[in-house]
Amino acid sequence: MRAVVCERLSEDFSGTAIRDVALPEPGPGDVLVQVRAAGIGFPDLLMCRGGYQLKPPLPFTPGMDVSGTVAAVGPGVTAFGPGDAVAGAARFGSFAGFVSVPGGQLRPKPPNLSDTAAAACQVACLTAYVALVRRAALQPGETLLVHGASGGAGMAAIGLGRALGARIVATTGSPAKAAALEAAGADHVLEVGEGFREPVKELTDGRGADVIFDPVGGGLFDESVRCIAFGGRLLVIGFAAGRIAEIATNMPLIKGFSVVGVRAGEYGRRFPDRGRENLDAVWKLAAEGKVTVPVHAELPLEDFRAGFAMLERREAVGKVVLTVS
Repeated sequence: MRAVVCERLSEDFSGTAIRDVALPEPGPGDVLVQVRAAGIGFPDLLMCRGGYQLKPPLPFTPGMDVSGTVAAVGPGVTAFGPGDAVAGAARFGSFAGFVSVPGGQLRPKPPNLSDTAAAACQVACLTAYVALVRRAALQPGETLLVHGASGGAGMAAIGLGRALGARIVATTGSPAKAAALEAAGADHVLEVGEGFREPVKELTDGRGADVIFDPVGGGLFDESVRCIAFGGRLLVIGFAAGRIAEIATNMPLIKGFSVVGVRAGEYGRRFPDRGRENLDAVWKLAAEGKVTVPVHAELPLEDFRAGFAMLERREAVGKVVLTVS
């Protein structure tokens, strides 16, 4: 089969290329999926550079989100059989013709979603769900500030926040994305280039945001500390800006807020029962159309570099998806 293979870690992805590789075999509890579509996320780029917390041994195939058809099942799998349409996520390996995924990480593909739409869902929506429901306990009427709002996780956070009854303030570095964020459910869109501390304060009558969803880090984290409400929850999702922010501990003490780390996949591995509940909830919301991640572009597997570049240039509104014929 054809696959994207990272043979050498490199900043410019020169160590990653399309190769012919052997088909994987499903082990106990695993499902072999014939890939139809696979979503690209920032962790995939970081993994190929060696900058992600998960560092697979070289060579490896990147790719988490996947949608496709069951080709075979390993020993002990009874929930799926050959021919079933499924969607879910692997830890890596989905940028290929076939990928072996633990059965517990897959769900039946909702019939209302195309393969490309389904391949945009799990990682982004699961991140939003664990962040807002499990870690922040977002309440109706609270103000949710979403950074990186036009990315996959940001779009999912807007939709889920809306479903939970929150008021949504989204930030963007591009005025051209404002209409898409409003269409996704944001009540207010702020341009981060102009600063957002004072506008957030004004929108909340001086209180600040109750929950801040931050997959960007860097300067956005720094300014978020200055516009979070007393008792607020500042959710650390990632560091797309490239700089890991630091905080003086007197700030959360004085302002009475919490800095909360979010690792959605690890949360499910640590708490398996809750992890299964999380996935069931995410795919139920997706099937009902309450949480969706728009597909910015569909590219053939061979054009993975173009997809990586779209994420690096912050062009994507939603997810970029690779398709496999």
